[in-house]
Amino acid sequence: MDFSVVRSSGGLVPPASVTPSGILQLSVMDKLAVLRCYVRTLHVFRHGPGAAQVIREALAKALVPYYPLAGRLKESSHGELQIACSGEGVWFVEATADCSLDVVNDLEDVLSIPYDKLLPDRPLQSQGEDPFLLMQVTQFACDGFVIGLTFCHTICDGLGAAQFLHAMGELARGVDHLTVAPAWHRDFLPPSPQDHQECPTELGAGRPPAAAPPIMPSYRLEHANIDISLEQVNELKQKFHESTAKTCSAFEIIAASLWKHRTEKAILDSLDKDREVTLVFFANCRPLMHPPLPQGFYGNCFFPVTITASTQGLSRASLAQVVEMIQEAKASLPIKLDKWIKDELNGEDPFAPPLGYTTLFISEWGRLGFNQVDYGWGPPLYVVPIQGSAIITWWDFELIAFPKEGDPSDNLACPIRLKAKGGLCIVNGWTF
Repeated sequence: MDFSVVRSSGGLVPPASVTPSGILQLSVMDKLAVLRCYVRTLHVFRHGPGAAQVIREALAKALVPYYPLAGRLKESSHGELQIACSGEGVWFVEATADCSLDVVNDLEDVLSIPYDKLLPDRPLQSQGEDPFLLMQVTQFACDGFVIGLTFCHTICDGLGAAQFLHAMGELARGVDHLTVAPAWHRDFLPPSPQDHQECPTELGAGRPPAAAPPIMPSYRLEHANIDISLEQVNELKQKFHESTAKTCSAFEIIAASLWKHRTEKAILDSLDKDREVTLVFFANCRPLMHPPLPQGFYGNCFFPVTITASTQGLSRASLAQVVEMIQEAKASLPIKLDKWIKDELNGEDPFAPPLGYTTLFISEWGRLGFNQVDYGWGPPLYVVPIQGSAIITWWDFELIAFPKEGDPSDNLACPIRLKAKGGLCIVNGWTF
């Protein structure tokens, strides 16, 4: 698809009123090297005349309670990442497209979207660290609009980012008090050794300091669309129930099917001997924290679930057996998380899974809440996660479910679309 976008303005949006200054500490999880990255998404809305002005004003208001987002990353004298609450603001760009969303079929063909036109450019005057948030609102001729969002993963995870957007939505709709007030609370995990050099025996103090982000292997990847109907998902779930007398989630059945069939068709056909293959996905750990995290916490709080098997063993296993492997790994998550917190993994880094063709990496976006954000004109048609680079390594699939007409919050009637890129894998998608 091809259309023109004109960026008419761009600048920093500071908090709407004076906010606290000073230094805030990040959690051990926030400071993980793998999170020194920006996550990019497109949020497509059918209707919203004058959306840029409304969203810009809501953004400034939201940055008052969420004032750390208006700051910048800095390093302490020990090289530890911190937040300098400077109030500088976030980057905001206003743009217009020369066509309606209907002309480009609501950007439904995610493989042909010109992402660079809909995502904000980096601030030209940026020195040092970029803002934590960069946003572009592109108004289409039909009064529909698209928000292009670039969010720093260091300061919040997907649930945290969605929480901030929900706050913006409430303020855009004229709400006086946010339903959920933000809570920083980044001391829920034991500190790293740089944070407490005088307490080397403190719980968790043996974890190594953050290293540089891992170097990814290079693969030339192919693209394809794969549509999976709700009927197909339910049929697989029913077969699992019939063979095991147990239930499973749609995520479990699809992850198991992708892992098994990818191993059989892509891995075994290309390797001349038995190899170890790995499935990795992240799990929200908020329910596992003791004491419980406060409502409104928006930092990073997740943990990787990693499952390994031999190519031959996975090929011989039934789909039901692969689902059970996933369920067993999920059940062991509290134990693995507790060992990581107590530094009892004997040097193993669960946040550094093997980066290679034999790794399938899956990320499920369905419970984050992006699909329910409302700036006054209703929730988005859908949200499109964007790959990190043209040659991508450990991300391969993006799973996107489109809400049924008239009720975007109900994903149960949705087809599931897999955007596949040959090589290593990620699945980003809605709950269905």
